[in-house]
Amino acid sequence: MLLAKKGETILKDFFTLDHQLCFAIYEAAGQFNKLYSKALQSFGLTYPQYLVLLALWEKDGLTVKELGEKLNLGTGTLTPMIKRMEANGWVKRKRSTTDERKVFISLQPKAIKEKQAIIEKITNDVQSCNIEYEEYEQLMKQLQNLHKKLASKLTSTEGKN
Repeated sequence: MLLAKKGETILKDFFTLDHQLCFAIYEAAGQFNKLYSKALQSFGLTYPQYLVLLALWEKDGLTVKELGEKLNLGTGTLTPMIKRMEANGWVKRKRSTTDERKVFISLQPKAIKEKQAIIEKITNDVQSCNIEYEEYEQLMKQLQNLHKKLASKLTSTEGKN
């Protein structure tokens, strides 16, 4: 059985908040949001805006659609965020000359100039949480594996409801 040790029955108190994996992840995500929001405040950035910058630092000049797919954000969320980032000098939007439906997002000099300071601030704040490198790597692998399993389950059951 999935939620039991081999040869044992399911946890008797599985249906309590303390034993819900979804709640533990929800709480950890909330704490990460607070940590990152506080760290990014001095740059005038929100956590989702930081994610946009991370994606563009990896590959500048993505379309809004590509950015949305990479960050798992819809255009209804992404477009106003990008407009705010453009107004604040972080990114620039440029409509394709060959396909007006495509809008490319590129980094402005401010985003390139502030990159190192942002990375240092985030790195210092995460390190101050006393997460060892090995623990970090292990958590990343486990969460990526969990994501794959959940995505696979959701993909396999789409349209069956």
